[in-house]
Amino acid sequence: MAADIRQLLLAAFEVEHHEHIAAIRGALGSATPDWNDVFRRAHSLKGAARAVDLPAVEAVAHRLETLFERVRNGASALDRDGANAVHLALDRIESYVAGLKDGAGPDMPGDALAALGRYLGLHGLAPEASAPPAASRAPVAAPVAAAPAPKAPPEPAESGAAILRVPGEAVEALARASHDLASTLAAQAPAAEGLARLARLARDLRAGAEVLAAGAETERPELRAFAARLGSFAREAAELSRRQGAATSAIEAAAVRVHAGAERLALVPAETVLGPLARSIRETAREQGREVDLDLQGLDLPVERGTLQALKDPLLHALRNALSHGWQQPELRRAAGKPEALGLGLEVAVRGSRLQVTVSDDGPGPDLTRIEAAARARGLLAPEGPADSETLLRLVFEPGFSTAEAVDTLSGRGYGLSVAADAARQLLGSVRLEPREPAGTALVFSLPLSAARRSLLLVEAGGRTYALPGGVVERLLRLERAGLPLAMGRTILRHGAGDAATSHPVTDLAEILGPVSAAPDPGNPGGAPPDPGILTAVLLRAGGGRLALAVDRLHDVRSLLVLPAPSFGSDPGLVAGTAVLPGDVPVLVLDPEGLAARAAVTSAVVSAGTMAQAPRSTTASRATARATILVVDDSITTRTLEKGILEAAGYRVVVCVDGQDALDRLRAEIEPVDLVLADVEMPRLDGFGLLKALRADGRFARLPTILMTSRGDAEDVARGLDLGADAYLTKQKFDQRQLLDTIGQLL
Repeated sequence: MAADIRQLLLAAFEVEHHEHIAAIRGALGSATPDWNDVFRRAHSLKGAARAVDLPAVEAVAHRLETLFERVRNGASALDRDGANAVHLALDRIESYVAGLKDGAGPDMPGDALAALGRYLGLHGLAPEASAPPAASRAPVAAPVAAAPAPKAPPEPAESGAAILRVPGEAVEALARASHDLASTLAAQAPAAEGLARLARLARDLRAGAEVLAAGAETERPELRAFAARLGSFAREAAELSRRQGAATSAIEAAAVRVHAGAERLALVPAETVLGPLARSIRETAREQGREVDLDLQGLDLPVERGTLQALKDPLLHALRNALSHGWQQPELRRAAGKPEALGLGLEVAVRGSRLQVTVSDDGPGPDLTRIEAAARARGLLAPEGPADSETLLRLVFEPGFSTAEAVDTLSGRGYGLSVAADAARQLLGSVRLEPREPAGTALVFSLPLSAARRSLLLVEAGGRTYALPGGVVERLLRLERAGLPLAMGRTILRHGAGDAATSHPVTDLAEILGPVSAAPDPGNPGGAPPDPGILTAVLLRAGGGRLALAVDRLHDVRSLLVLPAPSFGSDPGLVAGTAVLPGDVPVLVLDPEGLAARAAVTSAVVSAGTMAQAPRSTTASRATARATILVVDDSITTRTLEKGILEAAGYRVVVCVDGQDALDRLRAEIEPVDLVLADVEMPRLDGFGLLKALRADGRFARLPTILMTSRGDAEDVARGLDLGADAYLTKQKFDQRQLLDTIGQLL
């Protein structure tokens, strides 16, 4: 039992020590470190190490704590030597913890304690004064001469639950199952709609039977009994429909959670695999007697583990190459206005539908003259004739190509960049070498996010089949168009419930794609046209939000190999790759980010519209003509115009000069108000603020509210609808009939 408890404590310590070390490293790279927080981190690290009985870590953490206390109190400043000693100590702690097996680890090298001890001694504190206070604890490595550098440590555990190893095949199977579940739920939508229609039909039949029974000249017991049975049937159908709706909503929510869980299992933070590279390159720099400042960015980005593993060795080669070719003597760097330490960078980022990994340095940059000379010597270029920089920078990826004068432990054999190019090709990507501004070199890997078999949702639009990455699909929908609202001329989907609900304009996928080529639908060649009364849509996570796409049909979810996009005949902004269906039928894999960007452009040019249900009859409009409308606008001209139009249509009109004035009047309950027509840009309280206040007040939560403004951007429209506006009109496209029709539909 004690062993089990210690294993749990060690698992927690793995997570905690990573957090403290990352925070300390971040502070060292900051222009204004919070030394109080740094000191607290070292103190917490020491206490955590003591709690899990790791005296070697505790000793180093204690000496770090002593150092940071002096810096925090202003007794000394942390210079370059001190920062190097701290980085060495942090690397040693990480290596030691990563090598733990069954609670025991390798010997902690003494160089970290020695380096910290020397630094403290030079700054007025004897190393002995910083020894750990617990004399009875197990002995630790003494601060003697530096021990040999440890070999590259094992990969660190991934965040707290890393004790469980899950096969990749199991993760893929779970992802496919989650998509199958989503497809099955989408197929159930017509059944739920049919059940609701059945309940309405039974209610209508019951009402008709009761009318017949009441109008019969003689007593008709059988009619009354029939009406009673229809009543029971109607109640049963209504209750069944209600339960079906509640169960479907619960299952959909569970399916979303399963999908998110499967996605998290397939992806790991880049730090998980690439984190050890930082320790390795710092160790190499120490061996070479070179000072480096290592800048790591984007390592918290979730990436598929297989991609990271394939990149690990090439990136280590690239970092070593940067350390070799980017290195300059300190006096040369000072003369160029650079810090003495070589700046190395490793950045992981997502650009559109591609993963971009960059290794950079701030050294002298590519030496095109030496590259050209080496290329001509190897016969890669003609002995004479010009060579442009782009051609020269491609040649460095040739196997065996090197500009180094001699072979050493860092470079000279000419295979580092060749390894990088091979890895990029295997991942169906590319790599390029380019100069940086104002100085330095960057090696940039550009890889498809899906360079392997991927779960793809197949959809049909415009009579052609396309694939969408399954990882971004949030919901599949089939809804009756008649019951959906409109805004800015587009159908609106509401996602979520209550205050958390958001509104998303629906964009037709065929409209975005235009003439983009794709394969005809293999399962339905020349199939029947889709039902115009039913909206079939896919809700995607894209562009930092959600995108609702209308499609003709939803097909199945398949795990397919994603290949690079065709080099011609397709829009690179919309197409992320190609997949091949059985029978050698190609389909284009669409880029969700590109679709979101194109949909935003499409929405921006759509004329202003209203949000409304099905049109109401003229009689119904007249019935509401004496309703009271509150007009809220800070422009006297606009208020007067709107008041005149509404009063001419038979409405009673009350005006207010801004949102706060309107809110005060409504709360005072001076008169009953049936609808609010408000501007957005107003002093004191704007239209968005007024709408938010109304929806938060139980008395006005359902009060119909129309926003009418000159702000017609898609973002403003979405914000207004998300806050609960019933309609959004723009003044640039003002149409008196449109305004009156919208009001008539809402009252």
